[in-house]
Amino acid sequence: MLLASVMVLSLAACSNQSAEENSSSQSSSEQTASLETTYPVTITDALGREVTIEEEPERLVSGYYITTSYLAALDLDEKLVGIEAKADTRELYKLAAPELPSLPNVGSLKQFSLETCVSTEPDLVILSAKVPDAVAKLEELGIPVIAVNPESEKEFKETISMIGTACNVQERANELTESYDKAIADLAAKLEGVEPARVYLGGNSAFLSTAGPAMFQDLLIRNAGAENVASEITDTYWATVSYEQLLAWNPDAIILAPQAEYTVDDVLNDPALADLDAVKNGKVYAMPNVIESWDSPIPSSYLGSIWMASVLYPDAVSTEDYTKACLDFYQQFY
Repeated sequence: MLLASVMVLSLAACSNQSAEENSSSQSSSEQTASLETTYPVTITDALGREVTIEEEPERLVSGYYITTSYLAALDLDEKLVGIEAKADTRELYKLAAPELPSLPNVGSLKQFSLETCVSTEPDLVILSAKVPDAVAKLEELGIPVIAVNPESEKEFKETISMIGTACNVQERANELTESYDKAIADLAAKLEGVEPARVYLGGNSAFLSTAGPAMFQDLLIRNAGAENVASEITDTYWATVSYEQLLAWNPDAIILAPQAEYTVDDVLNDPALADLDAVKNGKVYAMPNVIESWDSPIPSSYLGSIWMASVLYPDAVSTEDYTKACLDFYQQFY
């Protein structure tokens, strides 16, 4: 009787365990299924247009490097049939997707090639919202096109979600967004209690060109636990300032954009800047530009904030922290 009782209890336990496993498996399957796009799907893009995509796109065209970086991170680079100009200059493509530079060149933001784009027979074209004329022409031709404008954190995440939904890679898109959120949260935790540095960011083309709060670069500075001295400039994107204005701001540190046409030495040796605290204390830094320009709204942009924090607050964020973040990101997404 004792043996029989034990066997009954064991069978009941196995039955309950099997039911729980089946329930867990079913829940996991339902969760995965819920992330799959059901076509046709309608997306509202950055221009406020409602775009209906009838079937999962198999042939993609990207109109500029920012959207291409999203497509590559979302494992969609093999579906690309057309790509922006100067693709052969992108170190990321050479390392992660060497076939991309050989694709047809559809031009740039300044000169988009409608003819080349159409000749690739795309199922979906992804362009910047800054070229509405090209968007309208493709729409007239009946070619699905979505416009993106990731110039804020909200728009950055919306762009990831938009492409993920349009191309049926929502699970991967969620991974990318979660990676960003975790990295920014971890960085904020390391910087807790740190006195914010006041930072001036010099633009690519000229040192006296800087980014106001309307630009993605402002977000990078804030995510690095610093303050943008140009935060008062709210009526434009890139603004040209004077030496007098910069001296009045007197930043604690100066950051040069990754593709700056001038050097740290140029800034340190400029007699007009000699009275700046940043210059006197030697706190002038050039942002790295080895694989990508992290001051752009690309998936890896948070690495720019981690690097910035590592030079501004080396006691809180180490070089090792920054290096590990880079290795982890590129290994996971590229």
